[in-house]
Amino acid sequence: MDKRNESSNMDFILLGLFPGIKHINVLISAILLIYTVALTTNFILILLIWVDSHLHTPMYFLLSQLALMDLTLISSTVPKMAVDFFSGKRNISQVACGTQIFFFLTLGVAECILITLMAFDRYVAICNPLRYTLIMSQKVCLQMATISWAGGALISLMHTAYAMHFPICGSREISHFLCEVMAILKLACEDISAYEKAVVMTSIVVLLIPLSFIMSSYALIFLAVLRMNSLEGRNKALATCSSHLTVVSLYFGPAMLVYMRPTSYHSPKLDQVLFILGAILTPMMNPLIYSLRNKEVVGALKNMLGCCLTSN
Repeated sequence: MDKRNESSNMDFILLGLFPGIKHINVLISAILLIYTVALTTNFILILLIWVDSHLHTPMYFLLSQLALMDLTLISSTVPKMAVDFFSGKRNISQVACGTQIFFFLTLGVAECILITLMAFDRYVAICNPLRYTLIMSQKVCLQMATISWAGGALISLMHTAYAMHFPICGSREISHFLCEVMAILKLACEDISAYEKAVVMTSIVVLLIPLSFIMSSYALIFLAVLRMNSLEGRNKALATCSSHLTVVSLYFGPAMLVYMRPTSYHSPKLDQVLFILGAILTPMMNPLIYSLRNKEVVGALKNMLGCCLTSN
């Protein structure tokens, strides 16, 4: 049966993950495994931060928010992709498509804002430790989380509404495994050059300026670390900062390649690779990066496992 006959005229057709690729079953299975690991590790990290009083600090509160965003981000893409693959149905309604775009952009932008604020937290902790508890109060932490979620939702709402208002001419096939702004715009039959400029401007505000702020913060942090007399304090600061910088590269790298490249340089296969890196692999990597290299998180995990074994 033709895929186009399975849906109404207003539905979009998602062509899925690398159409025509051999051994797609293996790739889908690997992605489902990654999804399971991401859900498990992020949930455990959130639980540890919530349960263990030693982790009730600004850094770990912000990390718990990042884990929650990761958990939600990967859940906004992988389940739909898997259902489409196993059911053979590729259609998605216009409302569902707009909803997926909104949630994906909300979480993506929110994570960029939050990661930038996490860099500020590390800057204050290392460069101004005596005033850390005063500056990074519980109220400030809650405000940071609120700004991240609300900022992501606001920017996403504007772009989703604007992108979905363009009329679609001809084929409604999306060369992707999810509804995504740039893929939808390729189907528009109006001039989208003005909107493409808006995407670039948003990318500068959400990606380039925050990345510049993060790099400036870490330049000051490294100067402060070099002045530390304690070798243990220096190693701890570098370990924490290197974890955060790894996360920065995992988020900002793929996002900048997707949204800051000229449209003529976009290709469906490359875009899908970048989305797998940024939206599927990264949510799995984050809790592993922070937990495996963090003695406090590892200690909290051992304590929780010890309590569970003792109670049994």
